[in-house]
Amino acid sequence: MDYIAVIDIGMTNKKVAVYDGNLVQLDTRYRNFPPKIVDGLETHDLQAMEDWFVEQLADFAKKYAIKAIAVSTHGATFVCVGERGSPSVPCVYYTYEPGEDFHRQFYERFGSPVALQARTGTPYLKAMINPAKGVFFAQQHYPQEFKNTVHLLMYPQYWGYRFTGKTGAEGTYMGCHGYLWDQLDNRLSSVADGLGVSVLMPPKLHRSWDILGTITEAFARKTGLAEDVIVTMGIHDSNSSLLPHFAKKGETGFLLNSTGTWCVSMNPVQEYGFAPDELGKVVFFNISAFGTPVKTAIFLGGQEFETWSKVLMDIHNRDDLPPYDEELYRRVLREKRLFLTPELTAGSGQFPLSKPRVVEDGRDYLFGATPPPCFNNYETGFAVLVISLVMQSLTAFERIGLATGAEVFTEGGFRKNEAYNVLLSSALKDNPTFLSDIAEASAFGAAMTAKMALTDQGISALAKDFEIEYQEVVKSDIPELFLYRAAWLEWANREI
Repeated sequence: MDYIAVIDIGMTNKKVAVYDGNLVQLDTRYRNFPPKIVDGLETHDLQAMEDWFVEQLADFAKKYAIKAIAVSTHGATFVCVGERGSPSVPCVYYTYEPGEDFHRQFYERFGSPVALQARTGTPYLKAMINPAKGVFFAQQHYPQEFKNTVHLLMYPQYWGYRFTGKTGAEGTYMGCHGYLWDQLDNRLSSVADGLGVSVLMPPKLHRSWDILGTITEAFARKTGLAEDVIVTMGIHDSNSSLLPHFAKKGETGFLLNSTGTWCVSMNPVQEYGFAPDELGKVVFFNISAFGTPVKTAIFLGGQEFETWSKVLMDIHNRDDLPPYDEELYRRVLREKRLFLTPELTAGSGQFPLSKPRVVEDGRDYLFGATPPPCFNNYETGFAVLVISLVMQSLTAFERIGLATGAEVFTEGGFRKNEAYNVLLSSALKDNPTFLSDIAEASAFGAAMTAKMALTDQGISALAKDFEIEYQEVVKSDIPELFLYRAAWLEWANREI
């Protein structure tokens, strides 16, 4: 049997997994890598990660006849490569915030946020979540090192390059809030041209399951893998998690609510384009593995849940998640006294004017200051937090055009949160809402691309290889949700 190795690189967890030819995961290893501090900046420790990947592949090669490697990675990351094939510029974390003056300079030089959003599908985001801003930062802070760059590679393709020595590009990553790809003209963008990096980037987009190359002799020697092992082009993790649903449900007609540190709402649609009132908001277009548009909205829901939860847990010296108490939640909704608003990371989600706080009886309690009185009750504090996450999800769904009757699939961390799922389903009266049970969806999707490369099968042919349990979430009649949401939106959109 042919086996597939998947390298799945999250911002926090890195893993190497092995799948058999029937897409069953047989083995997996995990590790976190602390940032490597360079010039006071958090950067990815690429060499330490590569050493660990080699070590795990060498171990797996003793047990499995691996025939293909696929790579899935988190977004907003690129690597500058020098003449000798190693990074020429530190790979800075996209979470670094260079300041308002930096963003102003970027848009003065390359065009207004609205004009760029219309052409590239990319919204204005803070920090360096737009890779073009990361390139601009590298040129400013590492000018000599950047001059020594011969390839500018997106993150999955950097790893493919390290394994094969070949360069390439594919749509799911190039089209992901980068400002680097013009989605109207289907070419590298005016921003890429203005940065002078078009000559450093592969101009053609390949499919995620296209073969980048076979592993190099040196990589085969280090890992013990055969030299005919293929490496696919690689894929962006959120887009990878769509593939199992594409296989089972087709390429449109559903919305995927992928929850984790980032909550990513994805609506596969037939045509690219923004309504006028959508421009300037954090809504954008990914490119699917099939080259089709995926209308997308994001917010740091998992980060908000973990951060606010820690506040409550520290106050009460507890570490449990309270069970769903319908009476408590309905009371909070009915009274409309308590509201928790985003954003802990400014400009990262659907409410860029909002400040992270709890509003209690009209009084603001900013995050990091005196906790609100309602936090003296552990269960009430969690209820206010979970309701906020539901409110943010609903706004994200609306912005990406959730249609009446479309199915909604929630996967990831929030699928275990009963309160979140009951409230979300109840608010979506016209949409069947399900929990899906795909474990490690981004890695699984990457394994699917490798099997497509090995067998030359289309994605629909892979549907027979696996099952997805779509567990429907029963709706409750909670009319209080809708009046509460109107009040919550007023607070979330209010500048303070």
